[in-house]
Amino acid sequence: MTAAAPTRSNSEVIVAGVDGCRAGWVVALAEVTADGPVVRSVTVEPLLGPLLDRVGGGEVHVVALDMPVGLSTDGPREADRATRAVLGPRRSSVFPAPVRAVLGASDHADAVARSRAACGAGIPVQAWHLVPKIREVDDLLRGASPEVRSAVRETHPELAFSLLGDGPCNHPKRTVAGRRERLARLRPWVSDRWTAPSRTPVGAARDDVLDALVLAVRAAQWLGSGPEASVCGGEADQYGLRMQIWG
Repeated sequence: MTAAAPTRSNSEVIVAGVDGCRAGWVVALAEVTADGPVVRSVTVEPLLGPLLDRVGGGEVHVVALDMPVGLSTDGPREADRATRAVLGPRRSSVFPAPVRAVLGASDHADAVARSRAACGAGIPVQAWHLVPKIREVDDLLRGASPEVRSAVRETHPELAFSLLGDGPCNHPKRTVAGRRERLARLRPWVSDRWTAPSRTPVGAARDDVLDALVLAVRAAQWLGSGPEASVCGGEADQYGLRMQIWG
């Protein structure tokens, strides 16, 4: 599946790759050019709303977001299952998105109880730590315009990296070998200026930056030239939010 190109000239097309971090969100902005993606900035933003306002204003055309968009009420999402199947050895990097009832939980124990009541299974503590950001995304998109909803696409960095290389990465991203492998896949598109440890913004980890960068690269390729988008899943949740993972 490929994305439709915007009507403005490519020199004006800006996309964003966004990954959650401890201080908020790592946002990598890239320009779509005839020669491929050109990264323009990497910053840490405390909230996602201001970036989505730039989508509504026509400045940013696509936001590739590493956070669940659209939530099931009663069980696993097909998008998560399909992405895990594609990633093979890296399948454990895909945390199943929580069911919608979990968004109202006050703590992990409450979340486990709500999840079991809704779908018969609990929620891992790793997934619980993502709930505040999932809630932030959900609140924004449920009230967003069709233009913004269409522009914000759930993604997964490991799926994106697999499409920049010859399939899923061989090593976990937090190992030295894994970081080198991912840097090698980014290198044709991203200069050392953005990947050097000294350029990691305060409030983010280096892995967060690499993930945001690969998402920006892939978003630019969806609108320009590069490997076609890989889209896992196709359902919509009760609010019309598409439960799809783009790579």
